[in-house]
Amino acid sequence: MSTITTPPMNRRNFLQTSAAAGAGLIVGFYLPGRGGLRAAAQEAAQAGAAPGAGAAVAPNTFVRIAPDNSVTVFAKHIEMGQGAHTGLATILAEELDADWSQVRVEAAPADATRYNNLAFGQIQGTGGSTAMANSWEQMRKAGATARAMLVAAAAAEWKVPAGEIAVAKGVVSHAGSNRRATFGELAGKAAAMTPPPPAQITLKDPSKFTLIGTKVTRVDSKAKSTGTAQFTIDVYRPDMLTAVIARPPRFGATVGSFDAAAAKAISGVVDVIQVPQGVAVLAKSTWPAIQGRKALKIVWNDRAAEARGSTELFAEYRKLADQPGTTARKDGDAAAAIAGAPTKLEAVFEFPYLAHAPMEPMDCVVARASGDASGAGGDAGAKVLWEVWAGSQLQTVDQQVAAKVLGVEPQQVAVHTQLAGGSFGRRATASADVVAEATSIAKAIDGRQPVKLIWTREDDITGGLYRPMYVHRLRAALDKDGAITGWHHHIVGQSITSGTFFEPFTVKNGVDATSVEGAHNLPYDIPNLTVELTSTKVAVPVLWWRSVGSTHTAFSTETFIDELAYVAKKDPFEFRRAMLKKHPRHLGVLELAAQKAGWDTPLPEGRARGIAVHESFASYVAQVVEVSRGTDGRPKVERVVCAVDCGIAINPDVVRAQMEGCIGFGLGAALHNEIVLDKGRPRQTNFHDYKPLRIHEMPAIEVHIVPSAQPPTGVGEPGLPPLAPAVANAWFKLTGERVRRLPFLRQEA
Repeated sequence: MSTITTPPMNRRNFLQTSAAAGAGLIVGFYLPGRGGLRAAAQEAAQAGAAPGAGAAVAPNTFVRIAPDNSVTVFAKHIEMGQGAHTGLATILAEELDADWSQVRVEAAPADATRYNNLAFGQIQGTGGSTAMANSWEQMRKAGATARAMLVAAAAAEWKVPAGEIAVAKGVVSHAGSNRRATFGELAGKAAAMTPPPPAQITLKDPSKFTLIGTKVTRVDSKAKSTGTAQFTIDVYRPDMLTAVIARPPRFGATVGSFDAAAAKAISGVVDVIQVPQGVAVLAKSTWPAIQGRKALKIVWNDRAAEARGSTELFAEYRKLADQPGTTARKDGDAAAAIAGAPTKLEAVFEFPYLAHAPMEPMDCVVARASGDASGAGGDAGAKVLWEVWAGSQLQTVDQQVAAKVLGVEPQQVAVHTQLAGGSFGRRATASADVVAEATSIAKAIDGRQPVKLIWTREDDITGGLYRPMYVHRLRAALDKDGAITGWHHHIVGQSITSGTFFEPFTVKNGVDATSVEGAHNLPYDIPNLTVELTSTKVAVPVLWWRSVGSTHTAFSTETFIDELAYVAKKDPFEFRRAMLKKHPRHLGVLELAAQKAGWDTPLPEGRARGIAVHESFASYVAQVVEVSRGTDGRPKVERVVCAVDCGIAINPDVVRAQMEGCIGFGLGAALHNEIVLDKGRPRQTNFHDYKPLRIHEMPAIEVHIVPSAQPPTGVGEPGLPPLAPAVANAWFKLTGERVRRLPFLRQEA
């Protein structure tokens, strides 16, 4: 990777540059079928590396070992704060028997032929809470293969049977001969060994785990605490220009004409250019770029722009919810069951557009490649022409889009994945919108200088790619014993994936799975159940938002279940239990959360409990929430008890942290968050009116992890869906008020 030029020294830059540089590389370990250790040694020799010295590692490696015994894991998944780098390193280090204090992580190059997400096919990327699940066996085998080669090297040198050799905490030893060697001492010799075939690789029995399932220190904690961690916003290149873009105030509008004279007159502004996304102002630093943008005089062409507001869209959606939709699931005859039932219930739920609002807004750096540029995937012989630095969540898409804009081949673009200050889905776009913008600017100036594109907070909040707006209409019937006999659920909202390359994988028979997930797979034992979808056409760009479809389906289904339990005069917990006998993992977390929360114990006056359970991304989460009425008369969440079944908990501390993060993120959305459109324009602009959860609003949280021998599943998203419905259910119990439109404290009637 090219050297990063350090900006003028200040306190933050001092922290960023005070860490010591890493040692040279020795050898790369390969998964079987991708070359082997001997190939790594040969490539190192071809690169002119002296034996035992630092050597370049071929890009299909997952781990490298240095003379100082450091073990560097190459992470194919981005670290957005969710602990992916720590999880990947833990899996590999467990099978390698490495010393955790010597483990490091680097972002792998953008190369889907080697670092693809096994859940996505031939695409490198992170999302859908798949990072640990798709990497579990792969990283275990990589670590086990590396360990086997180190043992083979020691056995050959010491002339002892490999079966008598032990490995622990980065040291290889043989008790009989009292011989020992560190990983760094053996790595050079291991490079000459032939890797064993996959059939000979033995993975540990989980009972032997020493890292997995324990509380290890996160690999990114120190760097993030000391300011040495590098995010895209920290990347500097020599002679770099900073760019901001004036985008249309209405979605779908385009530039009619513009006058840049006043902008160019501002000191520090270097250029003003039109790009497909709007008008870009380039300057020597961020402030003059922003001031230059303010000085632009632009006439927008609104002919194709979205002019409807939230009020009009909700009214249209409600009408559509009363009409037939496309069937997503049909068990029995829900219509007949509801029509003939003695007790019927109906409810309409409304959900606004939501912004992702990550702490680090969108940004990207693009530059013509320097002489030592590396990191592009594909054809190893292709010359890298351009470099991109970004918090890349879909490296393959970003690489391909950048190449298309720049007019080169994908393998001629090196994508350097940086740490990202949050995403919640925003950095995983089918259009690679931010990379497309940055490369469009770089191309427009013919790459004469590196370009850093910056989105301000206002750009981020008003810039679209929101969680879609939805309206749900639910109808259900109870028999004389209070059992649900019929359930009809109609969802109305935009498709996230239609018209994108994701469509063939997610849209079947006219149903976008991301719109109905959490509803079409409702686990409750209901004999007659129908789920329908109506996908709307609106010019507002939409995208998945943390936990995707379950952000709205969990709320509507779990609050409606509570309404039915109330009408049936049954306890909400027991009502759910009776319908989950065929779903033991749902039942397990439900019972654990209720037990830990003391569901049957009385609460102090002025408090009430609510419960909800939901499965998303193959993880199961139940939450019990305690709510009181705040001094302003609004909901105050006092306590959340969360039970999660995510298979093997690779890092229990990370699992707990992700549940806590989901709860905080979800509570902020439930209480405050909405994007209100006024004649097509977003009304919210920054954190003063798109409010994240404040620290004084954070409840006490307990997280209980279900012991499991199942393969690990995701935790970055599944903790969010049950939170809002559990709060709403508690609020009803406390006040008698049902919440059918979010947020609780909405700004629009």
